[in-house]
Amino acid sequence: MPEPILVTGGAGYVGSHVVVELARAGYAPSVLDNFANSSPTVLPRLRKLTGQNVPLIEADVRDRSALARVFMENGVAAVVHCAGLKAVAEGEARPTSYYDINVGGAIALVDAMNAAGVRTLVFSSSASVYGQPDRNPVAEDAPLRPGSVYGRTKRAVEQIMEDVAGADPSWRVALLRYFNPAGAHPSAEIGESPSSAPNNLFPILAEVALGLRTEVEVFGDDYSTEDGTAVRDYIHVLDVAEAHVVTLGYLTGHRGVTTLNLGMGRGCSVLEVIAAFERASGRTLKRRIAPRRRGDAASYFADPTRARTLLDWQARRELEAICADAWRWASRASVTRP
Repeated sequence: MPEPILVTGGAGYVGSHVVVELARAGYAPSVLDNFANSSPTVLPRLRKLTGQNVPLIEADVRDRSALARVFMENGVAAVVHCAGLKAVAEGEARPTSYYDINVGGAIALVDAMNAAGVRTLVFSSSASVYGQPDRNPVAEDAPLRPGSVYGRTKRAVEQIMEDVAGADPSWRVALLRYFNPAGAHPSAEIGESPSSAPNNLFPILAEVALGLRTEVEVFGDDYSTEDGTAVRDYIHVLDVAEAHVVTLGYLTGHRGVTTLNLGMGRGCSVLEVIAAFERASGRTLKRRIAPRRRGDAASYFADPTRARTLLDWQARRELEAICADAWRWASRASVTRP
């Protein structure tokens, strides 16, 4: 029988891709989601892509009674925890909501797992826990100085998991620090679909290409980088999803806490990304240079050596594939999603 894996936030951007890859690897994923950042319309697409009747539990991850029922009724073997709020600006405006949902949700989940005797967890963390890096590439042992409420909630959950595993050595935990997930499933059935105005670069580029906004704001062109614009490590969301599957396999033989960066290990500038998206879409994207944003680093990319060594995993899909898949998803928006 396939191992049942609960994916919290499994209808969201990263979570939905994780569900597909888990099914492809022979697991039996189920989704727990309250659709705060996603849509129920993703479930039929997940079932189409996986060939499985992916179960849905519509609930908030803070709902302890719902979590108790999930573990009692579904025989869950492990959890991939993707649920949570993730908009940096929103976190600054609504800090208590972010702590309540991101940290409070993780505590409720861990308590429910403990009660059910399920002690294998893959947590969707973030490179935001590093804050402004001292140097590149950024390794897992770099100083942790999160500069946003969002980043501090991610680090708080990491600390909780470190303490939980320290108190009970039977726990098997992976903290996966994503850099900049982008792109979409090549089928264009699932992809990034912000429920409000997008903050990430790729959905903004798609909106400009589709004529839904007039221009791309480029925040700063006077950084000490090759073309003056900020450099980031963009990793295809399918590479991120595949890393979760490999991590689950790794945890079967490893107790304690394993912390891993997920990134390409090199950066692309904003202008490089715009040019690649123009090639993918066949459209010219108007851009406007705006002042630097407070707190933005000039250059920021991962050292993924530990993931390569421990998991025999590395990101395989280049920027051109990220752009092509993101554009395919965005250009089919009127057909494939609300």
